[in-house]
Amino acid sequence: MLEYIAIAISLFFAMNIGASGAAASMGVAYGAGAIKKAWQALLICAIGVFSGAVLGGGEVVKTISSGIMPQDYITVKVVIIILISATSSLFFANLLGIPLSTSEVTVGAVVGVGIAYKVLYVKSLLVIMAFWVIVPIVAFVIALLFGKGLYKLQAKGFLKDRPILTILLIAAGFFEAFSAGMNNVANAVGPLVGAGMMEVNTGIVLGGAFVALGAILMGKRVLETNGKKIVRFEKAEGILISSTGALLVGISSIFGLPVPLTQVTSSSIIGLGMAKGGTQIFHKHIVKKIIRIWIVSPIFSLAISYFLVQLFLEKDLYAILLVGSVIIGTLGVISLMKTIREEERSIYDAGEGI
Repeated sequence: MLEYIAIAISLFFAMNIGASGAAASMGVAYGAGAIKKAWQALLICAIGVFSGAVLGGGEVVKTISSGIMPQDYITVKVVIIILISATSSLFFANLLGIPLSTSEVTVGAVVGVGIAYKVLYVKSLLVIMAFWVIVPIVAFVIALLFGKGLYKLQAKGFLKDRPILTILLIAAGFFEAFSAGMNNVANAVGPLVGAGMMEVNTGIVLGGAFVALGAILMGKRVLETNGKKIVRFEKAEGILISSTGALLVGISSIFGLPVPLTQVTSSSIIGLGMAKGGTQIFHKHIVKKIIRIWIVSPIFSLAISYFLVQLFLEKDLYAILLVGSVIIGTLGVISLMKTIREEERSIYDAGEGI
């Protein structure tokens, strides 16, 4: 019975991965106008992500299933806890229409379990976390530098809107979705493989199918966020962004590194926006919102998985009280900061401040 529950949660998680990560891969082509209708972009995305999962998703599955903590500790109950922790974080972000990193919430959930049992592969985790920072920064720098050159060419009239640009942009978006399949499907099925509930190939095919389904049914909000709410794109700009994401995530997947595709894409978008309009891109509310959730998401899923292990498996009352106190304290600090800001704003509006 528990195995069926774990599989059901895994497939629901896979659908949310499709909505969040995979759909964001086609946001650039959609925002640039290469694809006019959202459903067309999501269908192309679904084909790309399924192909990537089947043809190149195996290495990242191995990392998620056994590269962060010993496989012996990944039982059916632990799988359920990992998936609930990661899915709840991702589902909340999808409701907000924010392109959240599925790799971060999944790894965060696995780490929470590893901390509870004190069995983490710390070196492997540090390598993964380092690439969470390095890869988006590289994407930002590539987009910023090549973007400046791109705008110089546009100013000289070398990059007019031609049909070939539309074809290249759709192809770049497809291969970015392909890289999403290589990297992100492992987040849903890796725990199942780690628990011995499913073979790698079976998990990849099943997970890829549900990620594709999630992109079609649930991906429109994130598609709109990445494509139109951060910055508007010309087709040449879109080719640069999607190609950067596809290249960096594809290379990472070959080496089995679960990296945040949505952060890579969003970092490329921000880098290009900076090349075009300067640092004012950072003043956009949506960018600030994305950055905040990037920071919070792995910690949130880590805390949930740790709490659930202590509650249901270890039954450690002291640890439960500790986690609960931290959560209550954090919420209290956030509430206090909001109150202070509101008071400062009211004083300023009343003319009583500097």
